Amino acid sequence: MRYINAAEILPEKLLKEIQAYMDGGVLYIPKASAKKGWGSVSGSRKFYQERNKEIQFLFENGYSIEALSKRYGLAHSTLKKIIYG
Repeated sequence: MRYINAAEILPEKLLKEIQAYMDGGVLYIPKASAKKGWGSVSGSRKFYQERNKEIQFLFENGYSIEALSKRYGLAHSTLKKIIYG
């Protein structure tokens, strides 16, 4: 992100209005586009949802938390959150 002088890009009337609220400071203006949800672009969300469903299925079909911990490399507390959460 680079610094842009507002006087160079904003109409004078708008600049004066902003200066009434904040004079001489640095202002961040967020993008107007909607923020994408976590993992929606990379596919991480889908991956973890499928993994968690598989863990729940295996637990319901007799796998112990110890066995699931070894299989997935997850802590017991994490597995309990997935299974019971």
